[in-house]
Amino acid sequence: MEIEVSQDKLSKALNNVSRIAVGRVTLPVLNNVLIRVDNGKVSLVTTNLDMAVVDYLPVSSSKDGVTTVPAKLFAEFVSNLPKGEVIKITSDGPKVTVSAGKYQSSLNGSPADDFPELPELDETKAVIFKIGIDEFKQGISQVAIASSNDLTRPALTGIYFNTYDNILAIAATDGYRLAEKKLVKNVQSEISVIVPTSSLQEVLRSIGDDMDEVEISFNDDLVRFRLGEVEIISKLIDASFPDYRRLIPKDNNIHISLRRDELIRVTKLAALFARSVSGSIICEAKAPNTFSVKSVASELGENDSSIETEVTEDTKINLNSRFLIDALNSLDDKEVIISLASRIGPAVLQNKTNDDYTHIIMPLSS
Repeated sequence: MEIEVSQDKLSKALNNVSRIAVGRVTLPVLNNVLIRVDNGKVSLVTTNLDMAVVDYLPVSSSKDGVTTVPAKLFAEFVSNLPKGEVIKITSDGPKVTVSAGKYQSSLNGSPADDFPELPELDETKAVIFKIGIDEFKQGISQVAIASSNDLTRPALTGIYFNTYDNILAIAATDGYRLAEKKLVKNVQSEISVIVPTSSLQEVLRSIGDDMDEVEISFNDDLVRFRLGEVEIISKLIDASFPDYRRLIPKDNNIHISLRRDELIRVTKLAALFARSVSGSIICEAKAPNTFSVKSVASELGENDSSIETEVTEDTKINLNSRFLIDALNSLDDKEVIISLASRIGPAVLQNKTNDDYTHIIMPLSS
């Protein structure tokens, strides 16, 4: 095998693929990157068995062959070579030589036969969506904060891609909060799958400044994300996601409009005093014109901040301050609507100008 490629292109590709090649003692070859040259097409591949990253590398010249080398070492060596250098990579059995000008290194690789076979996604049976990069990045970021790390409830460790009313929506919940984003409207295909949040975070990290669209392909047990020269293939989570739309309250009759930056400020002030009470703060609406956020901690003291706004009815709710700050940071309007119930129920937050993003926070016991 032989490749000639510029340092910047190789370094960028290795940065993309090397992140998931981490310390596998039971299967050491998973610490390696597979380098394959087939009819002039060069690919760099890593996998952790649940997810694979493939970067198709543009090269100036090549000879067919395949090998694997330690991903982290290879990436760090290439990143420290002078920018603009042409790097030559050759393999002779398990030895891989990397040279650029006066710099040269020999890496001990492993036979490519030991590297796991990548799963194949049947494009003829796949459901495919194409989404603008900015919309995709924003949507995943807005929803991912509500997903869970509890591995005993696997369905909640992912983001649920589903269609209804010709809308592609994504949702996540950890049982204490729920976030939904309407991602694409006027869709014709139907889908109902859970993608691991960890895989989606890897997709976000792989997005470059020159990318303007992501192609997402689903089949029964796999999802593939195409980002220019990068492909990320992930297993889907084999579990049932809760019927989350039934959890969105329909009877929250108190709708309060607030400046987002002001609400963030008073919530952060209250959170300082709420650390010793598990982040519990009290949000209280007082007709006709006051919304207050306060916290009481016997050891530290208390805080009470008010915002003037139109309030139609008195009510109050105990919320987790961190959850409220996360929700407010995910909204992007200058003004937001917080909807509350007359009696105990969850808080619903949305942008004032549209309902594309909905964030629900369950109340804490008082």
